[in-house]
Amino acid sequence: MNSVPVVPVVTASGVRMSYGDTQVLNGVDFSVAPGEVSCVIGPSGSGKSTFLRCVNGLEPVLGGSLRVLGEEVGYDLRDGKYHPWSPKRFAAFRTKIGMVFQRFNLFAHQTALENVACAPVHVTGVSAAQARETAMEHLDQVGLADHMHKRPHQLSGGQQQRVAIARALAMNPTLMLFDEPTSALDPELVDEVLEVMKRLAREGMTMIVVTHEIGFAREVGDTLTFFDEGVVVEQGTPGELLTNTRQARTKAFLSSVL
Repeated sequence: MNSVPVVPVVTASGVRMSYGDTQVLNGVDFSVAPGEVSCVIGPSGSGKSTFLRCVNGLEPVLGGSLRVLGEEVGYDLRDGKYHPWSPKRFAAFRTKIGMVFQRFNLFAHQTALENVACAPVHVTGVSAAQARETAMEHLDQVGLADHMHKRPHQLSGGQQQRVAIARALAMNPTLMLFDEPTSALDPELVDEVLEVMKRLAREGMTMIVVTHEIGFAREVGDTLTFFDEGVVVEQGTPGELLTNTRQARTKAFLSSVL
């Protein structure tokens, strides 16, 4: 009996993107399967964060093909022609993707509960009561049930980042993107955020994680990708990349971080 082929959640082929004359992505080839945890490493300025922003439709793809959740990001094909998405169409697309940034970007005047419940009410139109109930469930999921009525200034950095994760989960995303989610945290707060991410991985969430936490990538990642100068230099399992690196540039980077 023939097996049904697995359709990738993300497929990038020759993706290019630039800011003015500065080329940031120089032909990225990349894919993520359903349920996969794909970790991305590389030096600052290598294009990792820009690629995530392209996946989420926050930056335009200027060349190549980027398909996310079965759609060509930014364009619909109708009558043999590509038509750019409207802002409303982009907004609808982003409801399927959760993104957690380096900075927490919480609303300072709102409690943790209000921060998490806000988007479902204003973006998807669910009732305030339903949004609050879902928000409480997600705050409990990230271990913050006892802190839901606190405002951001009353929470540690790790707690704020966990609120940000709960906020992303409240939209019931198919894909989660993490852009160096622990880089702004004090070292003693990193583990509490990584534990939440590990739990999501165990539950089967499809994730792309840009990270400097090599231990996390080794333990949780299904694939590990090294970016440099806007291209994918090397990709494999964490075990392959960390112990049997083929490319000199990857080896030099890993020697500086391990």
